[in-house]
Amino acid sequence: MDALTQLNILGLILSAVLLALACIKADRVRAWRTGINPSAEEVSDASFVAARVIFVALAGVGIYLSVQGFAVSDDTAWDDAELTTAVQGATDALDGSSGFGDIYAEDNDTGWIDEYATKIEQEVVEHGGGDAPQYGVTATPVAANTASEARYTVTGGDSAFCMQVTRTRSKDGDYEPPGIAGGQGTVTVPSYDFAVTTSEGSC
Repeated sequence: MDALTQLNILGLILSAVLLALACIKADRVRAWRTGINPSAEEVSDASFVAARVIFVALAGVGIYLSVQGFAVSDDTAWDDAELTTAVQGATDALDGSSGFGDIYAEDNDTGWIDEYATKIEQEVVEHGGGDAPQYGVTATPVAANTASEARYTVTGGDSAFCMQVTRTRSKDGDYEPPGIAGGQGTVTVPSYDFAVTTSEGSC
């Protein structure tokens, strides 16, 4: 439970206390005052009416602010259903995709793994839908990754998913930019295909 939700619940509790105070009968309050301070000045009925109006008004404001706060909290935090749908959408979008690698990287280079984590986070947010937050998703690579296979623990709110990404060299998709004079270039931009699957729980 996030801090904003806790604050909203506290606001509802305080509002309920104010409503309870507004319902206390005037005779009972007078009896309490007499028991504590018998020489205290008598409180008029008008004062009790004014106090009740104030208590009810404050309770109404508290309830309104708490309800609005719950709406804000819902917009800033991922729930299980939102994250599940978003992760599945991101998995479908990334599975079968392709991309270019670093022309200077070796075949055993793992530099793409951290970059792909950012891509995963962006895809999950994009597939979150209109009510889902636009941030708060983290894709954390596990320690034992290789140049061809990586796993990420995707978290948001209280849920976690394990996304496995397999990267395969695809020479058919390589790009060879033309040379300076417009002739055949000497540089090849390597292309890779990505296979992506996801399961529930951390990796």
